[in-house]
Amino acid sequence: MEHEAIWKKTLAELQLEVSPAVFNTMFKQTKLRGVTGGVVTIACTSPMIQRLIETRYYTLLKQTLDKNVGENTSIIFTIDSSLKKPTGEKTSQEIGPLFATNQTQHHLFKKFGLRTDYTFDNFAVSPSNQLAFAAASHVAKNPGESYNPLYFYGGVGVGKTHLAQAVAHTLLERDPGLRLVYCAGEEFTNEIVEAIRTKTTPSFRNKFRRAQLLCIDDIQFIAGKETVQEEFFHTFNAILKEGGQIILTSDKAPTEIAKLEPRIRSRLEGGLLVDISPPDFELRVAILLIKAKNKNIDFPMPMAKLVATSVTDTRGIEGILTRIISEMQMKNSDLSEELILKLLGKKPNGQLHDVAFKNMNTPTKDAFIDAVCAYFHIKVTQIKGKKRDKSLVVPRQILMYLLRTELSVALTEIGDLIGGRDHTTVMHAVEKVSSLISTSDKMRGDVLSIKKLIYG
Repeated sequence: MEHEAIWKKTLAELQLEVSPAVFNTMFKQTKLRGVTGGVVTIACTSPMIQRLIETRYYTLLKQTLDKNVGENTSIIFTIDSSLKKPTGEKTSQEIGPLFATNQTQHHLFKKFGLRTDYTFDNFAVSPSNQLAFAAASHVAKNPGESYNPLYFYGGVGVGKTHLAQAVAHTLLERDPGLRLVYCAGEEFTNEIVEAIRTKTTPSFRNKFRRAQLLCIDDIQFIAGKETVQEEFFHTFNAILKEGGQIILTSDKAPTEIAKLEPRIRSRLEGGLLVDISPPDFELRVAILLIKAKNKNIDFPMPMAKLVATSVTDTRGIEGILTRIISEMQMKNSDLSEELILKLLGKKPNGQLHDVAFKNMNTPTKDAFIDAVCAYFHIKVTQIKGKKRDKSLVVPRQILMYLLRTELSVALTEIGDLIGGRDHTTVMHAVEKVSSLISTSDKMRGDVLSIKKLIYG
């Protein structure tokens, strides 16, 4: 594969794995210079970007490159300042009169680092995210008046970033001159460090504290950083004082973020905290169909259901859809069951199993407990017990995952059902199984087999 094609595919996959702000800041202006004997040379715009990619994203980058290059690679970084945007061009996060008569909304959204498809129209709603959708819709209509800050938290791929950007889209469409800042917690940290180093702190404060809408993804990254938390505290107060709106996302509730200053935790808890559950089966099908439609792909319902039984989060769905489209383009072929099964790591069996909606009555929590125990040949008392043998830990984690993703049971309730375990234990189990499903054929097969026992 040509270098340009390899890097284009690698960037497309990286964009699904990191937040938009991180992708735009770190990866978008990198370039693949060459691949020789398994050594990949990548050019970065500055030593700071190189250092951040090396220390934080090297493993992810290497894994993605290994897959696309087709061999075990080594990565060498070089600096090429010519990759930077021209000096006169504003960055995607700069506040100012960005809207001109010849600008399209698409260009405007891109300048702020927003994905053009992350709108309310493209957001699939189910009981697992209904409250979050309603809260975001309300803030989009009445910014700064209530639910301030609006704080979304949950696992990977549940729609936190989508809803935050949907609010930004709506407000920008209403007021193209809106002073908007959208970034990741990591980028917020980096900008403070850079402002201190270059003695441009007043410029940094002018940018953030004047924002009418401040959206920060992965706010948990500021925890433990004294100077960063100090700056965020004053930024938070300044925006609220002027009637601006703040939207934050995180993988944890404020009370669960270690080393977060009490005064910041108190302010976050003064807004609306919304826990977004992982998408259930029906929602995953809907998400896939919406994303396929946006890419002009006619995705038959049986094939969508097949994907939804194996892929459990939104980013995974987007990732498999990207791979499907890439395969179709490279091989100039049509969408087929064989192609989907291949990418899912399954062997064709001659037909698609229509798992969903066979039983229109929602299975009970006891049905899931009984199915997991029957599949692994263990007793209910064992799966609810205190023993941590490997033969019990994995079934227990799968049960937690299924109760959360299929029935949207609250974390604390799942913990109570399975022997009085802490909700953080449940969250860890759900995240672990979600991660393994995308990489382990055995885990994917176990989960799918249990679902078949339940749904028929």
